[in-house]
Amino acid sequence: MKALNITQYTGIDGLQYQDVPEPTPGPGQVTIRAEYAGVGYVDALLAEGMAELPLPWAPGIEAAGRIHALGEGVTGLRVGDKVAAPLTLLGSGGGFGQICLAQANLVAPLPAGMNPALAAVVPANTPTALAALERTARLQPGEHVLVQAAMGGLGTQFGQVAKLMGAEKVVGIVSTEEKRRLALELGYDEVWLRDELADKSGRQFDVIIDPVSGRARPELLKLLRFEGRLIVVGNAAQDGDQTVGTNTFWFDGISMMGFNIGLLSNAYPDIATAYLRRALALVASGEVTVPIQEEVDIRDGAQALERLRAGKTIGKLVFRHEPYGE
Repeated sequence: MKALNITQYTGIDGLQYQDVPEPTPGPGQVTIRAEYAGVGYVDALLAEGMAELPLPWAPGIEAAGRIHALGEGVTGLRVGDKVAAPLTLLGSGGGFGQICLAQANLVAPLPAGMNPALAAVVPANTPTALAALERTARLQPGEHVLVQAAMGGLGTQFGQVAKLMGAEKVVGIVSTEEKRRLALELGYDEVWLRDELADKSGRQFDVIIDPVSGRARPELLKLLRFEGRLIVVGNAAQDGDQTVGTNTFWFDGISMMGFNIGLLSNAYPDIATAYLRRALALVASGEVTVPIQEEVDIRDGAQALERLRAGKTIGKLVFRHEPYGE
């Protein structure tokens, strides 16, 4: 089979499209004949050595296609079923390969008629927004929400899901005027440029979503109301930890918590899969939109991932695989 593999930890130029052995599912696993793979910022970080697995190996944490083979003990799935899967990073079997590995209990069937290209960009971000807002932030109707990187893959989902859950006001932070315009079109009530953040003051928000981290985090904490919650869902800035005095949380009556969809999936796979099923249904029905900027032939994937790493993409990229066996 073919895969877009990390061959050396030198960044995007270490990705090569090459022939590799087909993975075999172990107990409780399935392989999926991937038609499409979702692309995320984390894939660029993996190419830079964020998780140094033995080389070569295929990144790609989300995919959609058909069940190819079943491992021992797998029930409820059949070869040929149309499915979406998150966390397809078992050994070398990520979604950037024509055949990818997944835990069977994390796989969800596609809603009838759902485009697999659209399904492939759902498993990471939309369930994260649902679970983080419900389980960690415990968002209540009428609350005000601020979302960092509002037009990134995660940000587009958090803004919409917060609205669905009854948030009264949802504000986004973006880096350019073009992204401000698009975020407003996507349903944000107000959008700030990143450069404007230092000029904002007042405790306006009940929940702040931060997939970026970096030096802005202490400024974000100053925007939380009493009992406000800052939810850390990523570290796109790769800027190291920012020190915050712990008395801040006592003096201001605020909190900071983290959410990680991978840890939820490992600890409570049934709950994580229920969120994936909900996410697929919301996107298939049009209640939540996943903006896809571009569908890319995976043979051109390295160049597309370079654009994402440089912040030159809006919404999601999706890689299209060659038909398996051709």
